[in-house]
Amino acid sequence: MRKEHDFLGEKDVPDKVLYGVQTMRALENFQITGQHLDPDFIVSLAKVKKAAALANMDTKRLNPTIGQVLIHAADEIIAGQWIDQFPVDPIQGGAGTSINMNMNEVLCNRALDLLGESRGRYDLISPNNHANMAQSTNDTFPTAIKVCIQTKAERLITTLTALADSLDNKALEFHDILKMGRTHLQDAVPITLGQEMAAYASAVRRGIRRIRLAAEAARTINLGATAVGTGLNAEPAYIQAAAKRLTSVCGVPFCTADNLIDATNNTDLFADVSAALKVTALVLIKMANDFRLMASGPRCGLAELKLPPRQPGSSIMPGKVNPVIAEVLDQACYQVIAGDTALSLAVENGQFELNVMEPVMAFNLFNSMNYLKNAVETFRTKLLIDVEANRSQCRSWLEQSVGIITALLPHIGYENSALLAKEAYATGRPIREIVQEKGILPKERLAEILSPEQMTTPGIAG
Repeated sequence: MRKEHDFLGEKDVPDKVLYGVQTMRALENFQITGQHLDPDFIVSLAKVKKAAALANMDTKRLNPTIGQVLIHAADEIIAGQWIDQFPVDPIQGGAGTSINMNMNEVLCNRALDLLGESRGRYDLISPNNHANMAQSTNDTFPTAIKVCIQTKAERLITTLTALADSLDNKALEFHDILKMGRTHLQDAVPITLGQEMAAYASAVRRGIRRIRLAAEAARTINLGATAVGTGLNAEPAYIQAAAKRLTSVCGVPFCTADNLIDATNNTDLFADVSAALKVTALVLIKMANDFRLMASGPRCGLAELKLPPRQPGSSIMPGKVNPVIAEVLDQACYQVIAGDTALSLAVENGQFELNVMEPVMAFNLFNSMNYLKNAVETFRTKLLIDVEANRSQCRSWLEQSVGIITALLPHIGYENSALLAKEAYATGRPIREIVQEKGILPKERLAEILSPEQMTTPGIAG
């Protein structure tokens, strides 16, 4: 054990750990979720600290020897080392101060290792004076959230793009499969299964655009704003250098907010990102449920799709196979919606110059992005790629439908068409047979008008 102290007093810290006294207090105070910090966020915060150290060296304020070892330590974290040295709970009081100090302590103690000094020698390299130079939790923490958003958004967009591409592939594969379209869960007019798949792809790509735009907007940062946005203890040259250095470290363009006070006390940019995730989740839920409905049966449902069997579906009903992959996508999306609600309440609850609820915002944002990415990839690889069309069933429903009567409207009028539809429903006879029997249209003309292929494109059939 080594002894470390802060202004509250002294605590024993295990020799083997890189964190220090303030992290120990956080472990005592905040045992909330039972989870750990997102590894991507840890890396993102290390990138912010590296950029800050470089900027402080640019202004000549940070001793180069100390700066270089802090940067070396940050690079190790960025490379994936020492992730286990961040044990604090993601949800905590203090606007993320415990997380910030956890990082500062790890950086300093690792830097001391590199210099051959004992851990805890904060008189040589200090978590507050050196690792946190010209910084506050109130600017480093939200900046790190925004850095992490870029990483996770890119992965999510890649996954959603793969989903859209796979849907487009299914659109081509199913382009000639005619089926009944449905509105209000009732028979409507013909459509192709390929057209449905292309529509899902289009909706997913709209979600991609939403997420990309929101993530790009989150590249405006308040690094250098320090405590309340006034930039106290941060030189103007440091503020300028910080954004440039962060851009270089991350390979993503970041810019300093025009109004640092606004950027420090308002967190609406996080709400924009969360909203993009939520709306995308709504689109995915609709798609997943359509797949579930089209695959219902296999004998007593719609049975238009054949989903790949992934596990036995019942502990009591032999032979039952359930649409578990579509179901798990639904559930992941519900959790995204729940996360958006929590984040929205947190964004609303800022007071004066700071919103102290940023830890729960980060927690929900990162979880939502992870859940969506994982669930979408699961849906694509374990369901969509291997889904098959039940051609015969699609054709059967089409031939039995009364909905094709809609194509006759321009030719015989709504009232006459409605009477024919009523008779078809009452007798169970096909529309085509009834029209032929009554001699309303010549057989050849009727065949042309009631061609399902013609009904799937704009214009008047026949």
